[in-house]
Amino acid sequence: MIIIVMGVSGSGKTTIGKLLADSLEWEFSDADTFHSPENVEKMRRGIPLSEDDRMPWLQDLHTAIKHWLQENKNVVLACSALKNSYRQFLVVDSERIKLVYLKGSYELIQMRLQERSNHYMSEKLLDSQFYTLEEPVDTLRMDVAQPPQIIVQNIRTALEI
Repeated sequence: MIIIVMGVSGSGKTTIGKLLADSLEWEFSDADTFHSPENVEKMRRGIPLSEDDRMPWLQDLHTAIKHWLQENKNVVLACSALKNSYRQFLVVDSERIKLVYLKGSYELIQMRLQERSNHYMSEKLLDSQFYTLEEPVDTLRMDVAQPPQIIVQNIRTALEI
C-alpha cells in the first residue's frame, strides 16, 4: 500500500509522513527529493513553479509509485499533490494508494512557515500554494491543528492499519 500525505507547504506532510511510516515500519519518501535543482532554486527565490516545471517531477513520482507497487512495497509519500489532475496522475491504483489530505487554515500554515528554517519553500510561496490547491473530495482529511501523534493515530484508525 502507498499512502500519499498531501497538502500545501507547511501543512506537516513530512512530519506526519515520517511519524506514520515509523509507526507502521514502512518506507518513507518525500516528493521534494524528486525536484530538479532548477526547480528547487526557483522555489528558493520565491518563484512558483509552472506546469512545465512540474511535469518532469510528476513523471518521476509516477514512475516511483509504479515501481513501489510492482515490488509490493509499503510506502508513505509526502507530496503536495495540490491539483486534482496531479492526484489522478499519481493514483495509478485506487485500491492500493490512499490519499490523506492535511488541511489547515492559511493563518496556521503561514505561522508555521515563518518559524521554519533551512527549507527552500518560504512563506513567499504560500499564496500560490493556496491558489493552486484544489481541495480533494472523498479523501481522508486531517485537521493539522491537532498534535502530530493524534493525526497519525487518526489516519491509522481511519485506514484500519
